[in-house]
Amino acid sequence: MSDDRKEPREKKPKTFSQEVGRKAARKIKAQQQTSQGIWFGLGMMGLIGWSVAIPTLLGAALGLWLDKSHAGNHSWTLALLVAGLVLGCFNAWHWVSKEEKSMREDEEDKDE
Repeated sequence: MSDDRKEPREKKPKTFSQEVGRKAARKIKAQQQTSQGIWFGLGMMGLIGWSVAIPTLLGAALGLWLDKSHAGNHSWTLALLVAGLVLGCFNAWHWVSKEEKSMREDEEDKDE
């Protein structure tokens, strides 16, 4: 019996000159697109800032309301402010890591 299944192709190891050429082409492309990169970077900072600021402010507002309506020994404002900050930082980290992974996959697709 013969096995007609195809084995997955392994990637050929790149030579040093191919790797240098690929990195040089990427560097030239990045130098040509400086204006888009600057605006993209500023937009990214704004998006990350808002994704941290909004949960933090919402936590503080909810904490203030709880402190006024249900006074107690502990500060709800401080606790929910910190919880909102942690949630916002996790949200920003998750979004940035997802975008980084997407950019790496796009770069690998272009290299092949």
